[in-house]
Amino acid sequence: MSRIDAHQHVWRLSRGDYGWLTPALGPIYRDFTPDDLAPHLAAHDIAATILVQAAPTAAETAFLLDIARTTDFVAGVVGWTDFDAPDAPAAIAGLAANPLLVGLRPMVQDIADDDWLARAALASAFDAIVAQNLVFDALLKPRHLPRLIAALDRHPQLAVVIDHGAKPAIGGDDDDAWRAGIAAAARYPNVACKLSGLVTEAPAHWQIDDLRPYVEYLLTCFGPQRLIWGSDWPVVTLAADYGRWVAAAEHLMAPLDDEARAAVFGGNARRIYLAHRGKPIAC
Repeated sequence: MSRIDAHQHVWRLSRGDYGWLTPALGPIYRDFTPDDLAPHLAAHDIAATILVQAAPTAAETAFLLDIARTTDFVAGVVGWTDFDAPDAPAAIAGLAANPLLVGLRPMVQDIADDDWLARAALASAFDAIVAQNLVFDALLKPRHLPRLIAALDRHPQLAVVIDHGAKPAIGGDDDDAWRAGIAAAARYPNVACKLSGLVTEAPAHWQIDDLRPYVEYLLTCFGPQRLIWGSDWPVVTLAADYGRWVAAAEHLMAPLDDEARAAVFGGNARRIYLAHRGKPIAC
């Protein structure tokens, strides 16, 4: 079964809505296009990708959907809409009319109110995501996991994919809150987790053994049927090139059998992001 990179970005700086993307980020403070990514996909036998939003604007989501329409390897887009807007359900329905949209992602980690996810006022937006068979991509940090649980309690049918393993502080002294939150989220069968974004949370000069306890814990909690590999390209290049992260993930998944590895590296993304939207899944 061919592989899917379930988390990658493209951006054009002149668009002007990437508030987090500043010159301080040096190597990634430039335009990135599908043409930049294509050689990496070819080198590692990756047939398709999920393109994920990087700006909290409707304009960027339209930009990504247009790229997906004209890029053969982009199988779906995780976009953005304003969950707080009174017309959020209508906006979500409108976006979902495009079959290339597979999910939505508010940038929870950047929202000033840590309790935002737990707001009852978001109920209509979450209900619309469920009704439209979309995925809620949860870009958050360990402190947000209890708030995600509150949202799941209100919306037990919500399909959730936690991005980047909820960004544990790899190599830090205290990961108890992360472990507790991950275990609690994994108890919901409709919650999956991306094996992505870990190397940028690790110390400089990281080694595979730095990542191993976190990846093993994610596997223990979610199992290989709810863990989804992604690159987080080009952000990953702040800590490793594409090939090094692929090699690290392959090494960490090596104890699994062939079927389980195929699930992590593509099958789960097909099932969770693409199959329920009625998209072709032979990629």
